[in-house]
Amino acid sequence: MYRDSTKVIQIGDRKIGGGNPILIQSMTNTKTEDVASTVAQIKRLEQAGCEIIRCTAPTMEACKAIGEIKKQITIPLVADIHFDYKMAIASMEYGADKIRINPGNIGSVDKVKAVVDVAKERNIPIRIGVNSGSLEKHLVEKYGGVTAEGIVESALDKVQIIEDLGYDNLVVSIKSSDVLMCVKAHELLADKTPYPLHVGITESGTVQSGNIKSAIGLGLILNKGIGDTVRVSLTGDPVEEIKSAKLILRTLGLRKGGIEVVSCPTCGRTQIDLIGLAQKVEKLVEDYPLDIKVAVMGCVVNGPGEAKEADLGIAGGIGEGLLIKKGEIIRKVPEAQILQTLKEELDHWNE
Repeated sequence: MYRDSTKVIQIGDRKIGGGNPILIQSMTNTKTEDVASTVAQIKRLEQAGCEIIRCTAPTMEACKAIGEIKKQITIPLVADIHFDYKMAIASMEYGADKIRINPGNIGSVDKVKAVVDVAKERNIPIRIGVNSGSLEKHLVEKYGGVTAEGIVESALDKVQIIEDLGYDNLVVSIKSSDVLMCVKAHELLADKTPYPLHVGITESGTVQSGNIKSAIGLGLILNKGIGDTVRVSLTGDPVEEIKSAKLILRTLGLRKGGIEVVSCPTCGRTQIDLIGLAQKVEKLVEDYPLDIKVAVMGCVVNGPGEAKEADLGIAGGIGEGLLIKKGEIIRKVPEAQILQTLKEELDHWNE
């Protein structure tokens, strides 16, 4: 079921599925019980562009904290539950907008039913999450190892449990650290369920390796029309997850807005600190809500021509800098003023 025709699900004040925009998620790595630290991190994530946040709820104190956190943030909050059905119930009672569970590790059907009953009463969505690392033994044996087919069967089994309890306010996620297995699993699942899919490559690694694996995996999945929410899972500051997710979506043409920075890879003709300049430009443009492309070039000879596909560009040489618009030089300035000149032009565009 591709994103244009998946079931519409309401999470807090946001809607996913049915062709609604793909929303960017992240997860806090603070102790949920530490309300101040968790709220501070969520606000940083909101500022970066996070649209749904997930917090772990392993204790009753964490469940209570969710209620306090909710009062201080503006994006929907998902409670992440493992094993203890009582935490799922408490999280909803304290105000979680959605819960994430694996019915397989919650326990008996009676315990799952107790969770579903509260969700049904409050119309709170349940995200059913299945990871390749926790695939049931009988499915590993059936498919001769951990496979995409086994992951999909496990997820559909869990969906069936909830549906049999009379509830279909569901989101499904299947994740694997094996990129191609994860892609295949999503291709199989999309044809077998009407529910919105949350996509991500789990345990993808550090900011460097995780970004590469996520860009490949999520790019392949999203470009097939699959996926209604997305998370880039990185071992690092979760703000980096938001930056990466936005760039992946923009690169695929699935999101507009935000300045795209392009820069040349440097060569022997480069006569300025282009690497440092490009990094400063990326930092500079973060807070501008402009849907434009900015080029950073290291050569005043070829720079204007190479930057002609960008809306704005800068190029530098020994002692001088150029401000370029649509491939045409519009101003020459001293090299030391090139960054400030770009900022002034962006401010003018943003008026």
